[in-house]
Amino acid sequence: MSHHLFLLSPSDTPIYSLTHYSTRLVQTTTSTLSSNLPTWSTSAFAGTLTALSGASSATQSHHVQGGGVRMGGGQDRHVIQMIANASLDVIEDVMRKESAMYLKSVDKFNEWTVSAFITPGNMKFILLHETKNDDGIRSFFHDVWELYLKTMLNPFHTAHSPIRSTVFDARVRASAKKYL
Repeated sequence: MSHHLFLLSPSDTPIYSLTHYSTRLVQTTTSTLSSNLPTWSTSAFAGTLTALSGASSATQSHHVQGGGVRMGGGQDRHVIQMIANASLDVIEDVMRKESAMYLKSVDKFNEWTVSAFITPGNMKFILLHETKNDDGIRSFFHDVWELYLKTMLNPFHTAHSPIRSTVFDARVRASAKKYL
């Protein structure tokens, strides 16, 4: 299962992104609808994401632990960015209605759920994830926010510019491993 994090400046310029593949085992449940459908009907559109990403089918399927097949292999990066970008309007609508910093699941696109965290400085942290883990995601966002604040306190870093610090990246990855 993968998680995709994007940090956006107040002008919606990306300043940091991370893709994290979790090794945690997820308890899967099959819906009664999908279990009643024949296998050819559920796999008929498995190549849709492949077609959207423009990758060849030979590089698209990867077997993951537990016997499942994960689509992608890094080729669907543009589709993930499109989903995150398309969710910005929904995030801004929810921001106007709610004063909370952590916006649980604001949007859903196929298997991806979009969660967001808005800082008082109007920075947007967007996380695309496949499973529900509200407490872990909230803790992860708080850790990333704390790391972001420490980076902004660095006198050698310009505000709202891309974060290229290897220390920041390593600590965000460690937090993702811990909570996601």
